[in-house]
Amino acid sequence: MKKSNIKKEIRLIKLGLIEIHKLQPWVIPVTIIHSFLQSISPFINIYMSSMIVDQLVSARNVDRLIILVGITISLNLVVHLLLKGLGHLLALLRSIMGQNQDMRLNEKIISMDYQHVENSEVHVLRTKIQEAENMNGGGIYALLSYFSILIEGLVIVGTSIVLIKEMFYAGSAIDSSVSLINSPIFNIIFISLLAIGTIYNLKLKQDSERKFFSSFNQVMVYNRIGMFYAEQIMDYNSGKEIRLYNQKDLYINGMTDMVNRFNKVFEEIVAENIKYGAGNGFISSLLSSLVYVFVGLKAILGYISVGNVVKYTGSINQFKRGSSTLLTAIIGLKTNNQYVQLYLDFLNIEGEKYKGTLPVEKRDDDEYEIEFRNVSFKYPGTEEYVLKNISLKLNIGERLAIVGMNGSGKTTFIKLLCRLYDPDEGEILLNGIDIKKYDYDEYLNLFSIVFQDFKLFSFSLGQNVAASVEYDEKEVEDILIKAGLKERLSTMPKGVHTPLYKDFDEDGVEISGGEAQKIALARALYRDAPIIILDEPTAALDPIAEFEIYSKFNEIVGTKTAFYISHRLSSCRFCDEIAVFHEGRIVQKGSHEELLQDVNGKYYELWHSQAQYYNEEAV
Repeated sequence: MKKSNIKKEIRLIKLGLIEIHKLQPWVIPVTIIHSFLQSISPFINIYMSSMIVDQLVSARNVDRLIILVGITISLNLVVHLLLKGLGHLLALLRSIMGQNQDMRLNEKIISMDYQHVENSEVHVLRTKIQEAENMNGGGIYALLSYFSILIEGLVIVGTSIVLIKEMFYAGSAIDSSVSLINSPIFNIIFISLLAIGTIYNLKLKQDSERKFFSSFNQVMVYNRIGMFYAEQIMDYNSGKEIRLYNQKDLYINGMTDMVNRFNKVFEEIVAENIKYGAGNGFISSLLSSLVYVFVGLKAILGYISVGNVVKYTGSINQFKRGSSTLLTAIIGLKTNNQYVQLYLDFLNIEGEKYKGTLPVEKRDDDEYEIEFRNVSFKYPGTEEYVLKNISLKLNIGERLAIVGMNGSGKTTFIKLLCRLYDPDEGEILLNGIDIKKYDYDEYLNLFSIVFQDFKLFSFSLGQNVAASVEYDEKEVEDILIKAGLKERLSTMPKGVHTPLYKDFDEDGVEISGGEAQKIALARALYRDAPIIILDEPTAALDPIAEFEIYSKFNEIVGTKTAFYISHRLSSCRFCDEIAVFHEGRIVQKGSHEELLQDVNGKYYELWHSQAQYYNEEAV
C-alpha cells in the first residue's frame, strides 16, 4: 500500500473516531478500558500460574503459595467484575450512540437543501449507509468494534513480547559453555520459523477476511431485494393487491430466486472459511508443536524453570492469537473505511442555498405582493428548462389558478416560490425585494401549502393537523369541522387525540383518501399563514368532489392570498386570474370568461377536452 493511501486510511479512521466521540463522548474511553482488561486477563493466569508452579516445584513455601493463589483469585475476580460492569455499560453507550447516529442522519436529511433531498444520488448514498449497518454493522458502528479489536490485539502482542523476550537470554548466566539449545543460532532459527509460520498464517487470515468482505458486498444487494419483498408482503396496505391480482406466485418466485442467490454466496463464504480455516489450523498446530519443543528442551536442560514453561508457552500462544486479532482489526478498519467515507460524505453534503438575513415584515393586513420576473429554471444535472421566462404578479388577497397539463411546470413553479429551489435566471420578488435576501425560515412562514403528494403520519389526528406535539385542541376541532371532517371526527374514539393508522398503536384508525386530503387541508388552515397554496391535493378525487372542496376552501381562506394548482379547469373558475402553463411557459392569463373567448388558446382546448366532466345536466 502506498504511503499516501496509508495516510488517507488513517485520516478516515481519525475522522470516524471524532464522529463517534460527538455521538457519545464516553464510548471510546470505556471501549479502551474494556479492551485492555479483556486482553490482559489471560496473562494474569499465565504469569501467576508460572509463579505458583515454581513455588510448588522448588521452595514449597505454603504461606507464599497461599498468598500467590489469593492474589490470582482476587485479580481474576476483580477483572471479571470490571469486565462484566464495563460490558453492560458499553452495551448501553453503544445503544445510545446508535440512536444518536440515526438522529444525526435524520437531522441532516431535514436540514439539507431540498434539491439534495430530491437527488437520486443522495438517496442511493443513504441506502448504502443503511445496508452496510444492517448487514455487517459497517460504518461508524463497526469502526468502534474494529477499534476495540485493534486495542486488544496491540495489548496482547505487546504483553506477549515483554514476557517472551527473557526466554532467549535464560541460562547464559549459569552455563558459560552455552549449548546448542541455548545458543543464539538456535534462538534465531526458532524465531525465524515462528515468524515465517505466523506471517503465512496471517496471510491466510488476510485473504480469508478480504474474501469475506468482498462476498458481503454481494449479500448486501440480495438483502436489499429481500427487504423489498418482506416489506411489501408484510405491509397491510399491499394486502388487497396481492389477493385481488393473485400476486402470491410473483412474490414467492421472486423471494425464492433471491434466497437461492443469497444461499449460493453464503455457500461460497462457508467454503472459503473451511479452506482457510483448515490451512490456519494446520499451521497453528505446527507452530504450537514447535513452541512446546523449544520451551521443553530449554526446561529439560535447566535453562528455564518449570513455571516458566507455563509462562512462555502461554505467552507465545497468546502472541499468535494477538497477531491474528491485530491483522483482523487492520483489515477490518481498512475495509470498513469505505462505509465510513459514505457516512462522512452524507454528513458533508453542503447547503448551496443562500439563506438571507433580511427579516420579513410582519403585516397585520397580510399585504404581501409576489412577482416572478423573467424566471427560468432547470433541475440540477439536467439541460432542459422546466420553466422559461416566467413573469407573473399576484396582488394581495387575490386568487390565482395555475392550470395546465401534467408536466407543464406547475409544481416546479410552487417549488421556486417557496425557495425549495432558486431560479437559474431571473428573480422572484416579495414586496419588491428579491426573496433570496429574506431570512429563509421567516420567508417560509408566509406559506401554508398542501402538495399533491402530501404526507400524514402515524401520530394523533391533532398532531397531524398542528404539525406539532403541543396544540390547541379546540382550534384543531374547529379547523377540522371547517375542512368538512365534522362527521368523521364525531366517530373517532379519542377525538383529536385518536392516532392515525396502526403502525404504532393498535387502536389507530384507518382513514380514506378523501379524509386524508381534508386533514391535509386542515393542516394548511391551522398554520394560518398569509399565503395559501393548494398543489393538486385533491387530484385523486372526482372533478365534482374536487370542485366542492376547492369552493369550500375558498370560503375559509377569506382575504388571504391563494394559489390553486390543478389540471382540472372547473375547480378554479372562482379565481380572479388563471395562468395557463404549457411546456414550461405561461401561454395565457386572464379570467375564466376571458380565456374561453380565445377559441385558439390552450385554455379553450383544455376546457372543451374536459367538458364531459362539467356537464351540468350530468351533475
